[in-house]
Amino acid sequence: MSSELISKLFLKHFNNPHLAELTDSAQLDIRNSKLAYTTDSYVVDPIFFPGGNIGKLAICGTINDLCVSGARPLYLSVGFILEEGFPIKDLEEIVRSMALEAQNAGVEIVCGDTKVVNRGKCDKIFINTSGIGVIDNKHNDLNRGKNIQPGDKIIVNGYLGDHGIAVLGAREELNFKTLIDSDCASLNSLISDILNTSNQIRFMRDITRGGLSTILCEIVDEKEFGIEINELAIPVRDEVKGVCELLGFDPLYIANEGKVLIVAGSEDADKIMSVLKRQPYGIHSEIIGEIVEDHHGKVILNTEIGGRRIIDKLTGEQLPRIC
Repeated sequence: MSSELISKLFLKHFNNPHLAELTDSAQLDIRNSKLAYTTDSYVVDPIFFPGGNIGKLAICGTINDLCVSGARPLYLSVGFILEEGFPIKDLEEIVRSMALEAQNAGVEIVCGDTKVVNRGKCDKIFINTSGIGVIDNKHNDLNRGKNIQPGDKIIVNGYLGDHGIAVLGAREELNFKTLIDSDCASLNSLISDILNTSNQIRFMRDITRGGLSTILCEIVDEKEFGIEINELAIPVRDEVKGVCELLGFDPLYIANEGKVLIVAGSEDADKIMSVLKRQPYGIHSEIIGEIVEDHHGKVILNTEIGGRRIIDKLTGEQLPRIC
């Protein structure tokens, strides 16, 4: 539904070559420099959850959108929409966590805006962040996936579904708790290391809304190749599997905020894995599948019981307001 809204309304009126790429970050040529520019808004509910809060989420999400485009993040803007009566102590905790995450990631928050709306006109706090980074020429086509080819391996850097289930467990009206923390993290150090290690990285995307399955479907959409993934190789915590089985969710569609999907040449896959596993956010990395010449435009899951099924994009909203 989101894709349909974007294509039939926003692209209809805003269309231009930069926007039409529909990548995580726009690539802009400015005075012989190539910049990545991205923006995102965060409305997660609840605003505090195990492993993070709406502020940390906003910083990490924007940094990661720049990183997967092959950019080195440099500067961020932050815009706040606050509901009248929102506690200053909560706002300070959120702002403090944003400052710490930006500092740890080596980026600066250089401009911003604040608006306060009447009580009841906003659900506590909404945050918008935009980011700018510099792209090395050799990574120009990274977020377009133009160089993907059969035989390439598909890698994820760890357990899937942690963020969505952590947020779900923090919702008081659902009356259950989990011991799962959100995987919310800035991945610029991890991504920089693998880009410096291999020139065979074909494509990257952070695995957020729609989960792993939706991204895989977008990769093969209208392409002359397919994807096969192996269920036994996909890292998902037993706790996440248990909650998903209880509530009827599929971990492959659950959002993450510290996970990246990497498509890389098979000859460098083991080298990339070695680098990932030396990183704190990559120690549970796995090769989960590959690009194949068969079943063009489709994603096939080889199930743990020996069957095969087609994976489709997420339809509707499996978990509302998780980012």
